Amino acid sequence: MSEGLYADRDRSFALARRAQELMRDYGPSATPRAYAVWYTYVSGDQPLMNDAIKRLTATNAGLSASDVDDLYDSYLGGSRYVTAAGETGATMLTEIEGVMEMLDLSLGSAAQYGESLRALSHDLSVSTLNRARLREIVATLVATTREVASNNRTLEARMRESRTEVESLREKLEATRIESLTDPLTGLANRKHFEEMLHKALDRASLDTSSSLVVLDIDFFKRFNDLYGHLTGDQVLRLVAVVMRESVEKGAMLARFGGEEFGILLPGTNRETAYAIAEKVRTSVMGRELIKRSTGESLGKVTISLGVACYRRGDTPVSLLERADLCMFAAKRAGRNRTLDDATTADLVAAVA
Repeated sequence: MSEGLYADRDRSFALARRAQELMRDYGPSATPRAYAVWYTYVSGDQPLMNDAIKRLTATNAGLSASDVDDLYDSYLGGSRYVTAAGETGATMLTEIEGVMEMLDLSLGSAAQYGESLRALSHDLSVSTLNRARLREIVATLVATTREVASNNRTLEARMRESRTEVESLREKLEATRIESLTDPLTGLANRKHFEEMLHKALDRASLDTSSSLVVLDIDFFKRFNDLYGHLTGDQVLRLVAVVMRESVEKGAMLARFGGEEFGILLPGTNRETAYAIAEKVRTSVMGRELIKRSTGESLGKVTISLGVACYRRGDTPVSLLERADLCMFAAKRAGRNRTLDDATTADLVAAVA
C-alpha cells in the first residue's frame, strides 16, 4: 500500500473515532443517521451544516433525535429523490429504445419499398409486356404501397403513445426535482435549495452590494411542542410559513432551514428595506392567534426573533449566514420578539465581518 493510501486510511479512521466521541458526548444515540451527521461534521465537508450544529449545541446540552433528523434531511438526505429520478430516467430510456426500434423497422420497410419500386420500374420499361403481366405489376405495386401505409400508421400511433409517455415522465421528473428542493411540512424551499440560491445571490451581489439575508427563529417553540404536542408544533411552523408568503413580495427566497428556524433571502434589497420586511413578518406573526384545531382552544400568540445581515464585499454564504444568526441570537438575548440588524449589533458581528 502506498504512503498516500496509508494517509487516507489513517485520516478516515481518525475522523471515525472523533465522530464516535462526539456522538457519545452530544447524543442522541448511535444511529446510522447520527453517525453520518457527526462524521460529516468532523470532516468539514458541509460548513453550513457545521454552523447549524454549533448553533444547536450552543443553546442545548446536545442534539435531540429530531435535530439529527432535520440535519440529515437538510444536508445529507435526498437519496430517495435520486432513486426516483433514476427509475424515471430508466423508463424513459426504455421508451426511447422502443421508438428507435420502430424507426429502424420503418426505415427497413421504406428501403424494401424502394427496391420493389425499382424492380417494377424495370419491368415496366420492357416493351414486350402483356396485359396479364401489367395487371400483376399493378397489383404488386398496390399491395406494397398498402403495406408501407399500414407500417406508417402503426409507427404514427406508436409515436403518439411515446410522446404521451415521455411527457408524463418529464412531468414526473419535474415533480421529483421540485419535491427534492421543498420542505414537505411548510412548502417553502428546504435548506439545500436555499444554499444553492444563496450562492447564486452572492455571485450577483459581488456587482451589487444591496442584497440582504433575514434569519428568524420561533420564540419558545420547544414549549409549544412540550405543552401541546408535535402536531400543534407543526401548526406553528405552517403559520409562520404562511405569514412569510403573505408578507414578502415576489423575488425573495423563503426557506425553512430545519427545526424552528427560517430564512428570507432578499436579492437587490438594502439593509433598511430588509429590516422593514423583517418587521412586517414579525408583527404579522404576532398578530395571529393560534387556535388548537382539535378543540378550538386559544393557545395565545406566537412571536419570533429575527436577525438581518446585508451583503459586504468578500462575504461568503457562511459569513453572511453567521452574521444574520448572531443578530438573531442578540434579539433573543435582548428579550425576544424583535428584529436586530448587523448595523445596530456591529460589535457582535465584528468577528465574522
